[in-house]
Amino acid sequence: MSVGDRKQAYFSKLAKLLEEYPKIMIVGADNVGSNHMQKIRKALRGKGVLLMGKNTMVRKAIRGAAENNAKLNAVLPYIRGNVGLIFAKEDLSAIKKIVTDNKVAAPAKAGSIAPCDVIVPAGPTGMEPTQTSFLQALNIASKINKGQVEIINDVKLIVSGQKVGSSESTLLSKLNIKPFQYGLIIQTIYDEGSIYDASVLDMTDEDIVAKFRSGVKNVAAVSLAIGYPTVASLPHLIINGYKKILSISLATDYTIKQAEQMKNYLANPTAFAATSTPAPAAQKGAAPVKEEKKKEEPKEEEDEDMGLGLFD
Repeated sequence: MSVGDRKQAYFSKLAKLLEEYPKIMIVGADNVGSNHMQKIRKALRGKGVLLMGKNTMVRKAIRGAAENNAKLNAVLPYIRGNVGLIFAKEDLSAIKKIVTDNKVAAPAKAGSIAPCDVIVPAGPTGMEPTQTSFLQALNIASKINKGQVEIINDVKLIVSGQKVGSSESTLLSKLNIKPFQYGLIIQTIYDEGSIYDASVLDMTDEDIVAKFRSGVKNVAAVSLAIGYPTVASLPHLIINGYKKILSISLATDYTIKQAEQMKNYLANPTAFAATSTPAPAAQKGAAPVKEEKKKEEPKEEEDEDMGLGLFD
């Protein structure tokens, strides 16, 4: 197959994917080898399609597909750098988990940019005592213990975003430490014309409900401030109206059912104070009083019976 035929086949495949799949993940593919890419494709089988290619060819294919679907033009600004496309129809959160889980450990190569901090733990290194000078050059405190070099304290060897030096790379290689993990990095999501950051996929139902409540509160506050009624401000308007009617009823002779109890309270507060006073039974020592009453009651009945019998 000639170069022209391969290009035509690629354009046809990409155009078909753009037409068939409504969702696209734009992923960064730095430091991802061909074997690793095949493993990711295999893991995505049945859930999504991973397609790599030159950015110029991808942009040309997207522009061609955008003639029938103008929403695809939103993808063009994000086709830059070493990126690939994952086409999907299903839940993107499940595909994101597959992509995130498919990472491989890698050594720190000299000249590469560290994606994370690298900390060398304290303890025996397995290095011979003759190599203490190597650690001293990196300002790492060490000692000789049982015929091998031992690092005294944890050392932050590389800071995230820093270029890895040859000395740091050599030390990590001697310690058999592979501090970095490489894989596809989800950068941007295209979802039926909408573009959003990959961090949106990490949101839970609770986060969405909290943001919705915050939005409703803001709408209600603005509505009340400008006097424009909305569904969000309606409960507040009803409560505020009820408060005003209640205030008018209390200030005038006009009475409504909801204001009767409060009006009675204002007219005779001592009556409500008496009812709110704790009964003797609720006070300390109430139980003995009840027992005394119970004991006295039959005595009074006996006296009355005796009195009646005498007068008879």
